[in-house]
Amino acid sequence: MTAQAIRKKLKTLGSKQIATSSRRFFKTGPGEYGEGDIFIGVRVPVLRKLIKDYLDLPIKEIKLLLQSAIHEERLFALLLLVRISSKADEAEKKSIYELYLKSTAYINNWDLVDTSAEHIVGGYLKDKNRTPLYRLAKSTDLWERRIAIMATFHFIKHHDFSDTLRTAKILLSDRHDLIHKAVGWMLREIGNSDLAAEENFLQKHYEKMPRTMLRYAIEKFPEAKRQRYLKGEI
Repeated sequence: MTAQAIRKKLKTLGSKQIATSSRRFFKTGPGEYGEGDIFIGVRVPVLRKLIKDYLDLPIKEIKLLLQSAIHEERLFALLLLVRISSKADEAEKKSIYELYLKSTAYINNWDLVDTSAEHIVGGYLKDKNRTPLYRLAKSTDLWERRIAIMATFHFIKHHDFSDTLRTAKILLSDRHDLIHKAVGWMLREIGNSDLAAEENFLQKHYEKMPRTMLRYAIEKFPEAKRQRYLKGEI
C-alpha cells in the first residue's frame, strides 16, 4: 500500500460540486484563513470509511499524504493517524505525536485540527508534562494556537480542566474568531461536566473576553443568566 494508490482512489471518489462548495465553506479565497487550499470533493464520512482499509499503511506513506497540497489527503492522513494512535503502543504513539507537531504547517484548517488534536496531542500528553501546549498557545500561527486549546478536549473528558483553563487564559486576548470560538467551545464543555468550574473562570474573565468567545461559552446557560453575562451584570 502506498500514498500514491490512496491518491488515485480519492481522486475517483471526488466531486467537482462538493469541491466547489468546500472551497467556499473553508474560506479558501484571497486573504481568507484557508487561502489557496485545494479540494477534490470527498466527504468526511467517505474518508472515515476508507481508512479502515489502510490501517497497515506505513507512517512514511502517511507522512506523504499529510504533506499533500490536497485538503482531503491531509484529512485522510490525520484520520488514519488518529485511528492508528488509538491502538498503538507507547513508542508508536510518541512517533505519531512527534510527526504531528513537526507537521503543523499542513494541519491548517479548523476541521483538520478538530478531528485530530484531541486524540493525538491530548491523548499523548494525558500522563506527561504539558508544557508543549503552552508553546503552541503562544505561537504566531493560528492553527498551532487552535491545536493547543483543542488538544485539551481530551483532558476535559477525563474531568481534568486545569490545562484548558490555563490555555484559555493565554488566549483571552487572541484576535482571531476561530480561536474565540474554540476557547468558548472548550469552556462550554467544561461547564457540561462541572458548571461551577466554568463559572468560576467566567466570573473572573468574562468582561475581558471577546464577545464570540463569551457567547460560545454561555450558549447553554438559562436565558436570564446568559443575558446578565452579555450585559456585564454578573
